Amino acid sequence: MNITAGMVKELRELTGAGMMDCKKALSATEGDMDKAVEFLREKGLAAAEKKAGRIAAEGMVDTFISEDDKVASIVEVNSETDFVAKNEKFREYVAAVAAQAAKTKAANLDEFLAEPWALDTSLSVKEELSSMIAVIGENMNIRRFEKIQAENGFVTSYIHGGGRIGILVEVESTVNNDITKEAAKNVAMQIAAMSPKYVSEAEVPADYLTHEREILLAQIKNDPSNSKKPENILEKMLEGRLKKELKEICLVDQVYVKDGDLSVGQYLANVSKEAGAPVSVKRFVRYETGEGLEKKSEDFAEEVAKQMGV
Repeated sequence: MNITAGMVKELRELTGAGMMDCKKALSATEGDMDKAVEFLREKGLAAAEKKAGRIAAEGMVDTFISEDDKVASIVEVNSETDFVAKNEKFREYVAAVAAQAAKTKAANLDEFLAEPWALDTSLSVKEELSSMIAVIGENMNIRRFEKIQAENGFVTSYIHGGGRIGILVEVESTVNNDITKEAAKNVAMQIAAMSPKYVSEAEVPADYLTHEREILLAQIKNDPSNSKKPENILEKMLEGRLKKELKEICLVDQVYVKDGDLSVGQYLANVSKEAGAPVSVKRFVRYETGEGLEKKSEDFAEEVAKQMGV
């Protein structure tokens, strides 16, 4: 297969690996980008997580929280340009979409788009979106939403960068006061900054752990300095590397950004003592504008066309 300069550039952006290493990886995997990433990881030439690729759409993320802090929603609405994303009419529209998402019973985006628009029930959500496109003069797209209903605690939100990143955190606690609210906000800021994937190690899927063990073991065995080490030592090295990786992707095990001497879990334990009741994170949602739109096979225009039935 012919390996193009564009393919090498894309792999380099995804992994941070050297140009020649990327070319070699693509040649070895016949141009398969995902397999090339794994090839580089096995050689110890790429990080565990892909770097953010080119963001293919502008827009913003917004949240809505009910007055009792029990129900919350988060939405991402895309636009074609940053200029529109900063437009007050656009931002008011996104806020209205977030408010509707907090009340919806829709199980997926298609159902949400089909339901009546709360501010004008003669229109569906999809039809109101079409109206806004006509008013603003630029393609727009309600990309995704999520709703959280707290049963044994409350929900807090955090918006970073004027809507570039949005966070919802569901906190489990019998106490909802200034102490626990401040802690929830601090944890939300942690999630915005450090991008954990799971609350704790207990949530990490078994197949993910199996896959990471295979990659990390390949890294260890490909290192010539480990060639004469016995299997039990290699196994200990493997578990050490896996534990380090889990600390990066599991929220409660991350180093707390406001106090490097604590993990997030230890910080929450201290908050629990201060609040006089257990305080823990049940789940969180993190949206970043445009994430996932960097794929070559998928662009913003295609997403809009699909959503509008074109």
